[in-house]
Amino acid sequence: MRYISTRGQAPVLEFDEVLLAGLARDGGLYLPETWPQFDAAEIRALRGLSYAELATRIIAPFVGDRIDEAALAAIVAESYRDFGHDAVAPLQQLDANLWVMELFHGPTLAFKDFAMQFLGRAFDHVLGRRGERVTIVGATSGDTGPAAIEACRDREAIDIFFLYPHGRVSEVQRRQMTTVESANVHAIAVEGTFDDCQDLVKAMFNDTPFRDELRLSAANSINWARVMAQIVYYFHAAVSLGAPDRPVSFAVPTGNFGNVYAGYAARAMGLPIDQFIVGSNVNDILPRFFDSGSLTMAGVTPTISPSMDIQVSSNFERFLFELYGRDGAITAQAVTEFRDAGALSVGDNLWQKARETFVGHRMDDTKTKAVIGEVHASSGYLLDPHSAIAVAAARAKANDASVPVVALATAHPAKFPDAVHDASGVTPSLPPALADLCERPERMAVLPNDLARMEAYVRDHVSLSGAA
Repeated sequence: MRYISTRGQAPVLEFDEVLLAGLARDGGLYLPETWPQFDAAEIRALRGLSYAELATRIIAPFVGDRIDEAALAAIVAESYRDFGHDAVAPLQQLDANLWVMELFHGPTLAFKDFAMQFLGRAFDHVLGRRGERVTIVGATSGDTGPAAIEACRDREAIDIFFLYPHGRVSEVQRRQMTTVESANVHAIAVEGTFDDCQDLVKAMFNDTPFRDELRLSAANSINWARVMAQIVYYFHAAVSLGAPDRPVSFAVPTGNFGNVYAGYAARAMGLPIDQFIVGSNVNDILPRFFDSGSLTMAGVTPTISPSMDIQVSSNFERFLFELYGRDGAITAQAVTEFRDAGALSVGDNLWQKARETFVGHRMDDTKTKAVIGEVHASSGYLLDPHSAIAVAAARAKANDASVPVVALATAHPAKFPDAVHDASGVTPSLPPALADLCERPERMAVLPNDLARMEAYVRDHVSLSGAA
């Protein structure tokens, strides 16, 4: 399997090279040159497999011969061994045709664990074989950072720096980053928004001398391996509900577009997915695009669903690349236009093509709390604010009552206890392993939104063995 950049000017790479590179050198994002295909018989053969066995089958074509079969199976098995539910990603039925897939049974209680637990071990395997080390830099709106830090803490070949918007993540999310004592872990609060954090990370990657000096790599979903590992749970849910012999739809709370793009990839691989319902809070750039065909940037408003407080969805570039017929030059021009003008229109034909599979749904905090309260009152089931938006989006926008809809529950309600209590009257408890989280001492740096200051901090805090 070979990988190409969405902007068409970076070298074509193999899987292990893409894993370590993260962002392509032309500023684009890597994608498979072709999508692996699973026919109906191959999808049926996934029935009855454990989550780890299914994951190994889905991931193997993307890895090719860069990680041998036995090593891949071991990496995958170890990645999901300690999840808090035997099913790893259990399905809960809310009503006749609406299901919730719980993606919060990993160590940091968020869906990011599915990719990060794999990613940390894949880094270990590849770096150990090469005798190399890397410096991971990433940005988080709340869940990616804790999951990446947990997966990479204490790993000898990795230094990890994660940027988050100061004062704009929940206390639990912040503490999951700032209370980690490992010497290779660095949490950085940036005086700005998540988009500012993301722009700083991309700027560090685009500073080629700095990138090469510190051997930068990525744990954000700009890293293809992140998206790849998330494809698995779409297959898991669909097969559990009867695929390939009946289609399934998915409702996904979406900020950076990586999670729902993994579903798009599963569909491109042959999984019969009828519809993707993109749920959003008031930072609704994606629903507005699917409503109008225009991607128009606005200010970021803090909400009770902070992982979606985003206006520049980096993974949307991968979708644009597909819409533009995999033309890197047109994609690069479109992305530049969007960043320069704050707006991009794809034209009616491509908009209609996008609407064949995607629809958007927007909710404010008041409605989100109402959904949390209503679902808890009617069923006893407790949703976090992001998952509540997915459930509401599924109920509002499903286009075929005969097709089951899976709403992705992307975080444990205990990650957002104040919002959940306000909505339901119930204060969700953290699992025992995190019960003392709010008592642990914190350690972080607070830095301005300034590239030079950020690069100086990273350079000064990389371990001596990691310096060039």
